[in-house]
Amino acid sequence: MTTGVLITNLGTPDDATTGALRRYLAEFLWDRRVVDMPRLKWWLILHGIILRMRPKRVAESYRKVWTEDGGPLLIISQQQRKAIQQLLEDKLGGPVPVVLGMRYGNPSISSALDKLQQQGVERIIVLPLFPQYSAATTGSTFDAVSRVLQQWRRVPELIFINQYHSHPGYIDALANSIEEQWSGHGPADHRLLLSFHGLPQRYHDAGDPYQGQCNATAVALAERLGLQDGELQTIFQSRFGKDEWLKPYAEETLRMLPAEGVRDVDIVCPGFSADCVETLEEIAIQNRDLFLESGGREYRYIPALNSRKDHIETLSGIILDHWGE
Repeated sequence: MTTGVLITNLGTPDDATTGALRRYLAEFLWDRRVVDMPRLKWWLILHGIILRMRPKRVAESYRKVWTEDGGPLLIISQQQRKAIQQLLEDKLGGPVPVVLGMRYGNPSISSALDKLQQQGVERIIVLPLFPQYSAATTGSTFDAVSRVLQQWRRVPELIFINQYHSHPGYIDALANSIEEQWSGHGPADHRLLLSFHGLPQRYHDAGDPYQGQCNATAVALAERLGLQDGELQTIFQSRFGKDEWLKPYAEETLRMLPAEGVRDVDIVCPGFSADCVETLEEIAIQNRDLFLESGGREYRYIPALNSRKDHIETLSGIILDHWGE
């Protein structure tokens, strides 16, 4: 049986322009999994207000991290796909189709699955690169995959991996990246902040397990690093709109820490498998400025796991764990 692999991430606009951001945000924010408001009311807000104002501001953020080759998330995701394919082929001793699809934007999940169909796969392993499950990310990815497969005459056997928040390899890779940053000064000198993408509180109240899995990641990482109470703190970033989101909020925490005597921080984003505008611009630039302006002394962003060898080995291992199912 021919097995193919689909890895996915959230997505990125085609370029850092207002028009491209408007198209991207229109697709992203119309997803019911992302915004669950009644459709007519939300359509009026989205098209009457948000898509008239937000794309220009967001495009400015993207331009700060854009490269000649495109957006960082797409570039890194392509590197991850290539590295995972190479490692799987080395371990399995033959060709393994591995494709990349973005939930929003390009390359689309539909186009990625078409590639697998053209190669005659009879079985597909899907690995969304979201370590912690949320309906707004992993759940939405499942929706997109299933919509495409509904159009296939021959539906392949499907294995959908919906989280790996406490996988030992993932925790080890995070710990390794942090310990490399600490080389020369150690954890006692800096408060370690784990910044996860935020989620509306009502999604959690409705049963989304995301916050619990973020906390489980934090506990496992603290144990792996041997940290004591007060040396590690979980925060939530990227809040949007006026509704209550998961707390504590990243911006409020960074504004208050210097007044509490914490003037040096290291910050890592365990929920992001690849660096993107939310890590490189929001966390590494905006929040750094906020912390220093609030009296902070040293602020160090620890990059996402990206294409690190231990990260690629972990992702490949997760896929291989499901290979014989």
